[in-house]
Amino acid sequence: MKIIKQFPPIILIAIFLISCRTSINKEYPIKNLKKNINENSNSDKKRMEIKFSCGEDGISEYLDDGWNILKEDSQEKICTWKSVPATKDCNMENDKGCKITKPDRIGEEKIYLLEK
Repeated sequence: MKIIKQFPPIILIAIFLISCRTSINKEYPIKNLKKNINENSNSDKKRMEIKFSCGEDGISEYLDDGWNILKEDSQEKICTWKSVPATKDCNMENDKGCKITKPDRIGEEKIYLLEK
């Protein structure tokens, strides 16, 4: 009777040991992993994003330094703002509540993604 009570734990331990042993014996494609790691370590490229706005343009300095343009994007940007009175009889110096700020000059912002 005592042997029958000890039998289920022995079976569970045996199943556990057998399952661990089969997972250790599995072979994984290690050669492919090493190849991918070597390829990634050789690609030592640097990336940078720069922005020029409102007529500035300094991209030629980066191109002369060996950078290549991967992506170029442009969008509209407000360069300067001006304050105007809200009504004709408004005194902007004395009454700050009637002062409205609106765009004065609208330019273009260029965004470059560079790689070296």
